[in-house]
Amino acid sequence: MSSASAKAQQRAKFEQVFTVIRDELIAHHAGSGMPKEATEWFKQNLDYNVPGGKLNRGLSVVDTVEILKGRTLTDDEYFKSAVLGWCVELLQAFFLVSDDIMDSSVTRRGQPCWFRKEKVGLIAINDSFLLESAIYHLLKKHFRQEKYYVDLLELFHDTSYQTEYGQLLDLITAPEDAVDLDKFSLERHRLIVVYKTAFYSFYLPVALAMRVCNIPSIDGPSDPYAFASSILIPLGTYFQIQDDFLDFSAPPEILGKIGTDIIDNKCSWCINVALAHASPTQRAVLDANYGQKNAESEAKVKEVFEQVGIREKYATYEEGVYKEIISLIETIPSQGSKEGLKREVFKSFLDKIYKRQK
Repeated sequence: MSSASAKAQQRAKFEQVFTVIRDELIAHHAGSGMPKEATEWFKQNLDYNVPGGKLNRGLSVVDTVEILKGRTLTDDEYFKSAVLGWCVELLQAFFLVSDDIMDSSVTRRGQPCWFRKEKVGLIAINDSFLLESAIYHLLKKHFRQEKYYVDLLELFHDTSYQTEYGQLLDLITAPEDAVDLDKFSLERHRLIVVYKTAFYSFYLPVALAMRVCNIPSIDGPSDPYAFASSILIPLGTYFQIQDDFLDFSAPPEILGKIGTDIIDNKCSWCINVALAHASPTQRAVLDANYGQKNAESEAKVKEVFEQVGIREKYATYEEGVYKEIISLIETIPSQGSKEGLKREVFKSFLDKIYKRQK
């Protein structure tokens, strides 16, 4: 079987679990005495916003449990791992629905943003709350009897809080309608990325899998969760910097979308590197053109990016961070240890990211 067809099968199996948990959520909603109209709305909210993305975060939970156990999962183990994976996807949906309102976005995943749909509007704010609350209903239903139940609750609560820190920082640093490049810096960019992306996209799926596999926390420097975070947060940062670079450099036909970070006034890695290396003349060009809604201004900004050597600087960064992450991974003994961790958990993430083109 080709890797593409294996991946498609893996996704299809995972999506079957979404149907089960969606139906559980709908049955609970209807069973609470909600009228049919409200239950149908909730179902549309779930179907429209949860299953449509790449599902990388959710699938990572299942993959990591399988790597840590070192064998094929039983049906019950697979189902529980997939439920947690879908809880991560519900968290992602909660963030995206609300983020699109804050950003006044138009499309998401190739379709109109949920709040742009006819009759939805600002009801989408409450819909995002429902997506988040669904996580805790599912955790209670499927994991309340497990000794690690409270650990799961804390992981979701802590990660939500961290991501909201990052969202606040992003919103006050780079509002679309008020460009102020003095607010930008590589350190500000790092903080936004760590809090807004890395915790929920990289640390959360692995930490959930570790809990399911009964890997305990340990007080002190040998805590496996702190060690996992020390690899996964730099990995998540690398992923976002790569995303920022591809938004500028990748042709739309390869990237699958048109890059908009420059016209959207995003506090991206590219603009921060350019600001750090720009001459006064180049800085004046960036100040005059960054975040402007026209192709001419965007082209002038891209010209400065090329002049300061963004492509070379990114290539140097990528090689450096790859070596740094590999060296951290290799501190785990090849047969696995570091209190139950395995190299392959982290290597599988790194292999998906390194040198990707889209």
